[in-house]
Amino acid sequence: MKSFSESYKNAGVDITAGYKAVELMKAHIAKTITAGADSTIGGFGGLFELDMTGITKPVLVSGTDGVGTKLKLAFIMDKHDTVGIDCVAMCVNDIICCGAKPLFFLDYIACGKNVPERIASIVSGVAEGCVQAGAALIGGETAEMPGFYPEDEYDLAGFSVGVVDKSKVLDRESVTEGDIIIALPSSSVHSNGFSLVRKVFDVENADIKKPLPELGGKSVGETLLTPTKIYVKPMLALFDAVKVKAVSHITGGGFFENMPRSLPKGMSAKIEKSAVKVLPIFELIAKQGNIPERDMFNTFNMGVGMSVVVAKEDADKAIEILKANGEDAYVLGEVVASDEGVILC
Repeated sequence: MKSFSESYKNAGVDITAGYKAVELMKAHIAKTITAGADSTIGGFGGLFELDMTGITKPVLVSGTDGVGTKLKLAFIMDKHDTVGIDCVAMCVNDIICCGAKPLFFLDYIACGKNVPERIASIVSGVAEGCVQAGAALIGGETAEMPGFYPEDEYDLAGFSVGVVDKSKVLDRESVTEGDIIIALPSSSVHSNGFSLVRKVFDVENADIKKPLPELGGKSVGETLLTPTKIYVKPMLALFDAVKVKAVSHITGGGFFENMPRSLPKGMSAKIEKSAVKVLPIFELIAKQGNIPERDMFNTFNMGVGMSVVVAKEDADKAIEILKANGEDAYVLGEVVASDEGVILC
């Protein structure tokens, strides 16, 4: 007999809606199955068989994150099929900074009302993110929480686990003066700084669906919802071809918080401001919000989603490999002996 509770439904939780949501999302999940992943969804745990080929000392690397207040834009725009990409990206892009390959991902969706079609749309984005990262979506949880969340709102978070051979874990202590910093462009604001973005554009009250010439004919809402770029596959290709010394995922805290995390004590990132390919959305944010340049670089990615440190002699080859894998990479600056962390010049 199928599980059903009239009393629970009257309290605001429809179990049958959960069953329907699972059925709708199965096709999306199936696209993510990789070697080692169990394709069965609905058990009490997600199973993954670890392939140890070529790995002498396996080190598991994990990352967890959510989408944050960017979700407010999804609610306003009534577009829910891209925020899942953001959720995956925020986890797997962190994992790749250690030199690890993401293996699998699990999501958590909490909502005020389980609308199966909306939940399936969210999961379709999660699945797309997993496909881009080469990770399997092996499980997750949808929690219907009436009275805690408004009926038309939800939260989304998740985590991923990757693996790297201990001998290949990136070592920031290998970074030395004169090393080159390479930029991998971002797709937009990604998933950080949205509390400030929402204030600048007054998204709850303004018309964010209006096309703007400053954004190439796109609206503020459409531009801001552009999903976070996932850098896993081009970075894995780079690891195979060049000795990468350090990688920074440029998220909350922008340049000033994230770049020093990949550098040893006594070394700083000297960035040529003129080299940064700033996206139009950041110029609009700075202008409309009257935000100082220092605050912009300390909050947003400014068009740089990830930075990579390599030896000077490896820089040209690294850029060549990244471009061959779809990244319009370019030299952003160099490492210098300093305790300033980041030097913008």
